[in-house]
Amino acid sequence: MDSLEELETTAQEVLGKLKSRNPFQSHWDTAAFIIFLVFLGTVLLLLLLACLHCCCHHCCRQSSRSPKVRAMQESSKGVDNLALDP
Repeated sequence: MDSLEELETTAQEVLGKLKSRNPFQSHWDTAAFIIFLVFLGTVLLLLLLACLHCCCHHCCRQSSRSPKVRAMQESSKGVDNLALDP
């Protein structure tokens, strides 16, 4: 029951701050919230770029290469290691 009362008290505080239209008590609270939003936006942008890379990488990669380059890459099976030669 104690945790339920604590949760209710916290909800009342949050609702009171929203009703007063002053959700942040100081400029530091506002700055921290803005930093959090910038971080969240950066993470979402990186996720979007990763999804675009995964979805569009195959279609863009196939059309941008010439047939000669594709044939050379498909025929090569490895790289000669010249450090092993006597």
